[in-house]
Amino acid sequence: MTSSRGWLLRLVIAFAFAQGAVSMARPAVSYRALALGADERAIGVIAGVYALLPLFAAVPLGRRTDHGRCAPLLTAGVVLIAGGCALGGTAGSLGAVAAWSGLTGLGHLCFVIGAQSIVARRSAPAEQDRNFGHFTIGASLGQLAGPLAAGAVIGGDMARTSALALYGSAAVAAAALTAMWRIEARPRPVPRAERAKVPVRGILRTRGVPAGIFVSLAVLSATDILTAYLPVVGEQRGIEPAVVGVLLSLRAAATIACRLVMGPMLRLMGRTALLAATCLTGGLLCAALALPVPLWGLAAMLAVLGFCLGVGQPLSMTTVVRAAPEQARSTALALRLTGNRLGQVAAPAGAGLVAGVAGVAAPFVVLGVLLAASAGVAVRAARPGRPKRSRGAPAAEPAADRRDAPSPGRHTSGIG
Repeated sequence: MTSSRGWLLRLVIAFAFAQGAVSMARPAVSYRALALGADERAIGVIAGVYALLPLFAAVPLGRRTDHGRCAPLLTAGVVLIAGGCALGGTAGSLGAVAAWSGLTGLGHLCFVIGAQSIVARRSAPAEQDRNFGHFTIGASLGQLAGPLAAGAVIGGDMARTSALALYGSAAVAAAALTAMWRIEARPRPVPRAERAKVPVRGILRTRGVPAGIFVSLAVLSATDILTAYLPVVGEQRGIEPAVVGVLLSLRAAATIACRLVMGPMLRLMGRTALLAATCLTGGLLCAALALPVPLWGLAAMLAVLGFCLGVGQPLSMTTVVRAAPEQARSTALALRLTGNRLGQVAAPAGAGLVAGVAGVAAPFVVLGVLLAASAGVAVRAARPGRPKRSRGAPAAEPAADRRDAPSPGRHTSGIG
C-alpha cells in the first residue's frame, strides 16, 4: 500500500486483530458450551444470540454515523469484543455463555459499521472495489489465524482450555487498539440541507440494495454456521480440535486468495456472473459437506468453498454503497449488517432445529439452498425491465456490470 493509503493499511491491521479475536472466540464458545453439556440445538441457539443484540442496534448506529465520526465506534467495538470474550471464559452456565457471546457480537457490529463507513467516506468511486476488497482481507486474515489459535489451545480438559482460548481472544482484540490512529479523516461540515434522514423504506427500495443485502446475508450465514458447526461435526467424526482449526483456517486462506485475484475475475466474468457462479458453486459445496467424506476430501471442499465465499462480501458492500443516497451510506451499510445479523440469528437457530431432527450434517444442506437462492437473486437483480429505481440512486446491476472492467487504478488484485 502506498503511503497515501496508510489509513487503509492500519484499518486492515486493526480489523485483522478484531476479527481474529472473534474467529478465535466462536469455536471456543462452541467447545465451552459442549463442555457444559450443550447439544446441537443449544449450540444453534448460542450462535444465534451472538447476532441478537446487533440485529436491533445496527440501524441506530448507522444513523448516528451518517453525519458524525466513525472512529469512536471502532474503540467501543474493541472494548466490547474484549469484554465479551474475557467474561465468556468465566461463564459457568449455558445462559452466561450465550449472554457474553451476544456482547461480543455487539462489539463486532460496532467495529464493522465504523470501519465500513470510514472506507466508504475515504474512497473515491473508482477506488471502492479495491479498498473494500483490501478491507475484507483484514477479516480473512483474522478468520485464518483465529481458528488456528483456538485449535492450538483447546484440547484435553475442554472446560479449562476453552476458557483459556477465550481469554486469549480478549487479548487479541485489545491489540487492535495499537493500529487505530489517524484512520479517520477530519470530518467536513455537513450542510443542514444534507442532514435530512432518508427513510429506511426508501433505502430498501433502491435498486441494488436488497440484492446486496441478501447475498451478504447468505454468504455470512454460511461462514458463521461453518465456524459454529464444524467443531460439532469434528467431534462426531473423531477429528481433533487442532485439525478442525486447520480446516477453518484453510477456508479463510482460500478467501484471502480469492480477494487477491478479484480484479482479474471481475474483468473476465463481470459482477453479476461472478456473484452468481460463486454463490451457486458454494451452495453445492455446502450441501456436499453433509456427506461422510474423508478428511482430505473435506479439506479440498472447504478450500474451494472458501474461495467462492470470498466474493460476496466486498461486492455486496460496493453494490450497497453505490446504490444508496450519499447522505445515507452508513445507514445503508448498517441495513446490510442488519440483514447479516438477521441471518446469523435465524440461520443458526434453524440449523440447530434441523440438526436436532435430522443430524448435525443437515444444516449444511440448508446453507446450500440459501446460497443457491442468493445466486438467483443476483441474476434477477441484473435483468432489465425491473421496477424503476428510487430517485437519486444510481443504476444497479446492469450499470455495475458495465463497470466490471475497471480502469488500471481500480483493480482489486492485491493488497498493495
